[in-house]
Amino acid sequence: MSTRTAPAPVGGTTGREAPRADRRRTGWRSFLWRFDPLAKAAGPLPAMVLVFLTRDPWTPGLFAAAALAAIVLGAGVPLARMAAAAAIGLPLAALLTASFALTTAPELAAGTPILLDLGPLQIRQGAAEVGAATAMRLLALLCLVLVGGLTTPPVDLVRALVQHLKVPYRIGYSGMAAFRFAPRFRRELEIIRLAHRARGTAHRGPLGPLRRAGRMAVPLLAGGVRHGERVALAMDARAFGAHPTRTERHTLRFTLRDALFILTCWTLTALFFWLTHTAGLLAPLAFDTRG
Repeated sequence: MSTRTAPAPVGGTTGREAPRADRRRTGWRSFLWRFDPLAKAAGPLPAMVLVFLTRDPWTPGLFAAAALAAIVLGAGVPLARMAAAAAIGLPLAALLTASFALTTAPELAAGTPILLDLGPLQIRQGAAEVGAATAMRLLALLCLVLVGGLTTPPVDLVRALVQHLKVPYRIGYSGMAAFRFAPRFRRELEIIRLAHRARGTAHRGPLGPLRRAGRMAVPLLAGGVRHGERVALAMDARAFGAHPTRTERHTLRFTLRDALFILTCWTLTALFFWLTHTAGLLAPLAFDTRG
C-alpha cells in the first residue's frame, strides 16, 4: 500500500498565509515584491507630501533619483524596459519644463535674465526655474508612486486594506471584482477584432477607427453585461455580504521587515531634506509665506 500523500489543493486552505505574488519573485533585484502592500504605500507617503510642497527642482530631483534607483534595483523590471521608459521620460520632462516656463505668471519672473528671446516668445530665468521645479515635482511624485505600484498586485492591495485597515469587505472585494473586468474586456475586444477581420469588415480611411469603434461597442457592452450578471450570481451564491465578517482564504502578515522598510523610507526622507537644506538648495515650502 502506497504511503504517498496527496498534493495540497492549489491556492491553500482557509486561514493559510497568502501565496503573495512577491513570493514568486526571487533574486535580489525583486526585493520590493516581498513587502506588504501597505508598507509600500506608507513608506513613500511623507516624501510625496513634502515633495508636493517644494518649490525648488533639486529636492524632488533627489527623490526621483532615489525612487528610480529603488525601482531598478528592487522591482525586477528589465533594464531594456527601463531604458525605453527613460528615452520617453527625459524628452517629456524637458517638454513639461518648457510648457510650465511659458505659462508661468510674468510677475514671478520679473527682473530675472532673459534666457530665450524669439520676438513675442520670451523665457526668463525665473520662469525656467519655476517650470523645472514643477516638472521635477511631477516626475518625483510619479516615481514614488511607481515604487509600490509596479510591485503590488491589485488583489494583494485589496486584501491588505481589508485585513489590516479593516475596510469593509463588501467594498474591498467588490473593487477586486471590478479590477478583473479590465483584462476580460481586453480579451473580448481582441476576439471581436479577430471576428471582424475574419468576416472582412475592416474599415479604412480617415473615419475607419470611428466606424470600427462603433461596431465594437455593442458586442463589447453586451459581453460586459453578461459577465457582470455572472459575477453577481456567483457572489450571491457564496452569500457575499450576508454576514458582517468574512473568512479569509489567504492572509497577509505585516511583519517586522515591513516596519523596517517604512522606517527606512521615512529616515531617508528626513535625510534628503536635511541635505538639501544644508546645501542651501531647499526653497521655502509652499505653505511658508516667508519665501
